[in-house]
Amino acid sequence: MNGRDLVRSMKAVGSAGATQGLRAVRASWRMRRADAVGLPPRGAERARVPGPVQSVQPGPGGGVIRFGRSELRIMVAVNGAVFWGWDGAGPEPSHALAERCPEPDPRAVLEPDKDGGWRVVSERATVVVSRHGAIEVLTPGGVTVRRDLPPRWWELAEGGPARWMQRSEVPADARFFGLGGRASGPRLRNGTYRLWNTDPGGAFGPGDDPLYITMPVQLVVADAATHLAFHDTSWDGTVTLREGEEGAGSGHDRAGACELRMTGGPLRCWVMVGTPARVLLAWASLTGAPALPPAWALGHHHARWGFGSEQEVRRIVAGYQERGLPLDAVHLDIDHYDGHRAFTVDHERFPKLPQLAEELGRDGIRLVSIVDPAVKAEPGNTVYDSGVAEDAFVRDAAGRPVRGVAWPGEVVFPDFTHARVREWWGRLYEERLAQGFAGFWHDMNEPTSFAAFGESTLPRSARHDLEGRGGDHREAHNVYALGMARAGYEGLRELAPEERPFVFSRSGWAGMQRYGGTWSGDIATGWPGLRASLSLVMGLGLCGVPYSGPDVGGFDGSPSPELYLRWFQLGAYLPLFRTHASLRAGRREPWSFGPDVLEHARVALLERRRLLPYFMTLAHLARRTGAPYVRPLWWGAPEDRALRDCEDAFLLGDCLLVAPVLDPGADRRAVQLPRGRWYDTVTERVYQGPGQILVDAPLSRIPVLARAGAVLPVRGEDGGLELEVWAPARGRTGGGLLVPDAGDGWGEPDIERYTARWRGRRVVVEREGEDGVSAPPHPVRVRGVGEC
Repeated sequence: MNGRDLVRSMKAVGSAGATQGLRAVRASWRMRRADAVGLPPRGAERARVPGPVQSVQPGPGGGVIRFGRSELRIMVAVNGAVFWGWDGAGPEPSHALAERCPEPDPRAVLEPDKDGGWRVVSERATVVVSRHGAIEVLTPGGVTVRRDLPPRWWELAEGGPARWMQRSEVPADARFFGLGGRASGPRLRNGTYRLWNTDPGGAFGPGDDPLYITMPVQLVVADAATHLAFHDTSWDGTVTLREGEEGAGSGHDRAGACELRMTGGPLRCWVMVGTPARVLLAWASLTGAPALPPAWALGHHHARWGFGSEQEVRRIVAGYQERGLPLDAVHLDIDHYDGHRAFTVDHERFPKLPQLAEELGRDGIRLVSIVDPAVKAEPGNTVYDSGVAEDAFVRDAAGRPVRGVAWPGEVVFPDFTHARVREWWGRLYEERLAQGFAGFWHDMNEPTSFAAFGESTLPRSARHDLEGRGGDHREAHNVYALGMARAGYEGLRELAPEERPFVFSRSGWAGMQRYGGTWSGDIATGWPGLRASLSLVMGLGLCGVPYSGPDVGGFDGSPSPELYLRWFQLGAYLPLFRTHASLRAGRREPWSFGPDVLEHARVALLERRRLLPYFMTLAHLARRTGAPYVRPLWWGAPEDRALRDCEDAFLLGDCLLVAPVLDPGADRRAVQLPRGRWYDTVTERVYQGPGQILVDAPLSRIPVLARAGAVLPVRGEDGGLELEVWAPARGRTGGGLLVPDAGDGWGEPDIERYTARWRGRRVVVEREGEDGVSAPPHPVRVRGVGEC
């Protein structure tokens, strides 16, 4: 143990209490000993590169190119996605892919290229492979969007897993996004980013990396095209990014660069090229459609670590009701458990939990339960005993259950990479449903085991089933939470087949959207934390996870009234709108910050309630197209470089532009407008883009602008559905979509399509259908006419 580890261990003892702190120290020593004997020793390594082309074997959608010291499998799928894998790696098995790999494109054929190389030409991309193994992806027009240089492997001299490195080049004007949930974004600056899901062990801010969700998913935006690159390996690694530099007229551009270094796993990659919308559609078809939340999950949630009792929950709910504030869900944290044991209830503090859930349900308020994966290793604990009988827990190299430390004390961890274990875990949610819970948030599933030094997770030598292939925690770590989300989601589908499951998870990996969403985790209270909230939501959306949101107000500390209000106003326009705080943090109820904040928060809550039909429509569109609810301003115009660099505003669907206030003391702010005509939704003042404008941002609201021509489904004053139409510019048409949803269930409602146009001196809205156009079946309210 070095000096830094010694200090950390002393802090663990002091901060967690003597018993828990000593457990953390022992757990750290156990992990160190387990890895010392359970992992192969690192000996002499030898480097390898592919070498020159030797032969080729055409196949469906591409083929196999054999080099002197490796072989490359290449395939273009019917959805336009390009796959390549080295050393015989194929698309499967994969943790990220949906049920099956897409079929090869029968029109894509491997053919000779110049200088001894080969190429595959398809409708959406051309792939050129040089004679030494460089892979170049070009647009149909022949412009290069990505060039991967020949890879390099380092293997143990006596054989064993290879670590590898892949360098890539992108256009000089390209900008990087993605890599999962990153607090310093959404645009990723020059630097190195780690690919290892990590509990930061406390509140985090923009400078902290890595966090809970890391993904080897890059979305790269350039003038020529947008592309997504996914390196399908779940092992630990790093991505080093360097933006390019244009020659300022000299013609000497420096390409942007990416260097990926992985400690193991297959070297394989998927690349999708096109517009942002087309790229995310291809990504969703590859990794699975986002889960559709029930309508109530798009409302306002109130959570706190430390409600403490049924009386406190009733007091908070009564506070909302007495003040006429909408509330859709209350979340119970670990303090409602019996001794922090998952799937239990503290009956002294919550003696009639099913009755409480029933009472709240009559008022349209659902209960949501936290669920942690760690199981207290205690005979007599029902979950532990059933897990032992099921042989459900992760074991070490010697075959003993791996023990860690979490909130209940000494714990063991289910192996969610085993189908039988997922089925067992999914059945446990029957207890939660019987208690009246309607939704579930998965926490501590990186997985986290408290440690005084070293990593706060399981030993890397811990053994996992990995869907029957077998392996250790080096591969399983990053997909552990993905397996837990799958277990919960599929279990709930079996237990309550008529209802859409609501599951969101602190950690995850590529494909997690199939089972639900995520939240920010323990984001720091402060203005930097507010800014990081938006970065996380936008970045995750560009990785295919459309449903997410922050802890409004920050997880720790006591926000000032102004900070709380600005965070609340931002949260009202994000998919998951939830206030939450630590046991030791200040209150988060809107009335705790004075009468002015209460009234301004009321406006935000009522506007969220009014926009629920629009949010539900965005949820359905995300499921069908992969498009996130929250989109960067460049979504529809990635060639606009001013929009590409804008990180403090976003599009909510196609219709609205939201410009949150992210700095203290601001009552005005600059907004970068995309092309077209935009209306301030409060004043109805009109602005013309592209360009930058200065708009008022009083404490009472944040600027929200509507696109001219937008047809926006909203809740009317009578509670029914209404179409809010923003007048198109003279001589132009507009439109919008509505997906009517009853709130739950598995029906696939038709998309209603509407157009708006000027007819004489008034704006007319019509519904488009297979039989032509007709009058809308909903009331219509036209706004912005006075500015036209």
